Amino acid sequence: VQLQASGGGLVQAGDSLRLSCSASGDIFSNWHMGWFRQAPGKEREFVAALTWREANKLYGESVKGRFRISRDGAKNTVYLEMNSLKPEDTAVYYCAVRQLPSRTPLIASGAQYDFRGQGTQVTVSS
Repeated sequence: VQLQASGGGLVQAGDSLRLSCSASGDIFSNWHMGWFRQAPGKEREFVAALTWREANKLYGESVKGRFRISRDGAKNTVYLEMNSLKPEDTAVYYCAVRQLPSRTPLIASGAQYDFRGQGTQVTVSS
């Protein structure tokens, strides 16, 4: 399955933005979908993830309480709603998938996810 992230843009601090990640095929119930970001000169950072079946969620500490991950099963799409944006949220945001054969706890390690497709740039001005 290929992933297409979209919805990025240039916003001001305090604004909101919603990113979308559309999958080219079906997302199966045991899979996990995640969002990561990478700012220039920095390592990739975990943002959020959810389980496709139960929509259990996991958030990175820097976005907890401000960002919300959700899904639309009918559209095979994952969303990242970002509120109270800060300049330090500026990065390229990528969606990723863990294709799992059975129920598995969510994790934040990018090494366990497959990154497919382009990211979307989010720039937050102060």
